[in-house]
Amino acid sequence: MGRLKQKGKAGAAKAYVTRSSAVKKLQCSLADFRRLCILKGIFPREPRSRKRANKGSSAPTSFYYAKDIAYLAHEPVLQRLRDHKAFAKKLSRALGRGEWSSAKSLEDNKPIYRLDHIIKERYPTFIDAVRDIDDALSMIFLFASLPSSSRLPLEIIQNCSRLSAEWQLYVMEKRCLRKIFLSIKGVYYQAEVMDQTVTWLIPYQFTQYIPADVDVRVMLTFLELYQTLLGFVFFKLYTDIGLVYPPPLDTEKDDGGAGIGAFSLQDANNRITAFGPRKTNTVDVDGRKVSGKDVRQTIKSIDVSSVAHDADIDMANIEEAANEVEEEFVVHPSTSDIQTSASLPTFKSLATLPTSLSTDLFSPFSFYLSRETPRVIFEFIVRSFGGRIGWPASSGSGSPFDEADDSITHVIIDRPIIERPNETLEERQRRLKRKFVQPQWIVDCINAGKILLEDMYAQGHSLPPHLSPFGEYEGAYDPSAGFTKIFPAQESSESEQDVDGHDAEGGSTGLEDVPNIAMDDPVALRAAELAAEAAGVDYGAFEEKLNKSQRKLKKPVVNSFDDGEKDMNKMMMSNRQKKLYEKMKYSQGKRENEVQSSGIFAKTAHIFLL
Repeated sequence: MGRLKQKGKAGAAKAYVTRSSAVKKLQCSLADFRRLCILKGIFPREPRSRKRANKGSSAPTSFYYAKDIAYLAHEPVLQRLRDHKAFAKKLSRALGRGEWSSAKSLEDNKPIYRLDHIIKERYPTFIDAVRDIDDALSMIFLFASLPSSSRLPLEIIQNCSRLSAEWQLYVMEKRCLRKIFLSIKGVYYQAEVMDQTVTWLIPYQFTQYIPADVDVRVMLTFLELYQTLLGFVFFKLYTDIGLVYPPPLDTEKDDGGAGIGAFSLQDANNRITAFGPRKTNTVDVDGRKVSGKDVRQTIKSIDVSSVAHDADIDMANIEEAANEVEEEFVVHPSTSDIQTSASLPTFKSLATLPTSLSTDLFSPFSFYLSRETPRVIFEFIVRSFGGRIGWPASSGSGSPFDEADDSITHVIIDRPIIERPNETLEERQRRLKRKFVQPQWIVDCINAGKILLEDMYAQGHSLPPHLSPFGEYEGAYDPSAGFTKIFPAQESSESEQDVDGHDAEGGSTGLEDVPNIAMDDPVALRAAELAAEAAGVDYGAFEEKLNKSQRKLKKPVVNSFDDGEKDMNKMMMSNRQKKLYEKMKYSQGKRENEVQSSGIFAKTAHIFLL
């Protein structure tokens, strides 16, 4: 006879633990429990049956895995939190009794905890850490822009400012910035670090404030974890490229508002340590010791001998090698697997691939920022793509050149054109040599991967639409395609146009998107009417096409084989699988509607700009 199951001691009741039970088991406060869960990456779970997990009770509560709570019971940070609680009691008692020497001794021996082991547990490899620094960077830049208060100490803001400057210095040094988008929330950046895509958000340099309903303690716990994580990541990134971490800070430039320019990148080879010269590593090779110095000397001698040998090479052999015909690589299908059709890349196929974004896009230019443009944003952007940039003294110290420098090619300005009656001849000649562009030109050039014409972005002109380049899903808007593909020019007459949206020569007439328009959506219908009007389509043809498309939509599409197979598959599913399947179909349809509506709104925006 098997063992009898007791109610509340098996199944979901044993696998899940309520939050109150977890706090009681760990013998800590609710605030410490929240801090532990954030640091260790433990979050509430949703059981299948909340009543069974709560041992028959239907009271609302949060559930955690019992194994996660047992995992927290052996956490060293938990013991440190208990020690800090005892320290706080002893300190308050000593201050109440007036025992100042005891209070000072307690303060000097205050218990602290480290998060190094937690970082190692949550991120076993360095690539895992780089892949997960998106939120960390966004929070670091957010706290760097906040003012200090009683709830937010000044030391935390200074540390966040230092970490944000170190990240920007690395991105500028490695030229790994790829995409930029100026949004309402702030500036979105995307970089490629260690073959990983990192996207973060930087708020604008406005006066920030902390709302009263925001729980700063929870955010500070996340910030504590993120600061430790970024410290490890930045140290690895800097040391891999041979730079000293942390980069030295010039306090005089920092006090003058130099920003990123107050930090200087220093080569690790030039660093003078307090421990004397480094000990050379030696290894045993065939019974004798070889040091690193011997290896470097051998490499230099090999390089010299190879250069001397290359000078004696017969030029006739080089011409014969150059005249040899390169054999074409022919892909043969697999005899074991006929369905496999994967082809190996050849040199010609790789040469036809689209080239990546040039990291030296702005290297031929020198920019000068006007005083109303944000220096922190555009200094980082221009220097990340090899350009030189200067700014007036009112924007901070550390500018490499002033406004009278003859090497300036572009002036980034964001104010209307004004007449200058007192302008001298020298100033007028200098102004005619330069190109005055608005700040959006910098970002659009980077997203397009090439230098755009400055006429559309000239000072005082109406700017073209600035759309997001982060179109990673299928069917998303492509800003590099331009608006000519959305609205093709109509040169044929109305008599040559067909009702189906094509003229006699097969061209487009602006009626291709009519079948996708729903009659119950007035916004989409209005956008389609504007698109047809801009394309020069007759309203009668547009209405006829719309009615025809609606009649097609009302006709049910009969596909008995596929529908029957789907019904049979749904019959074999459990109730939970059916609900999950319906949610997946709903999410898929919602994404399709978002993609379709985004295209319609992009077209409508272009029509209104025209």
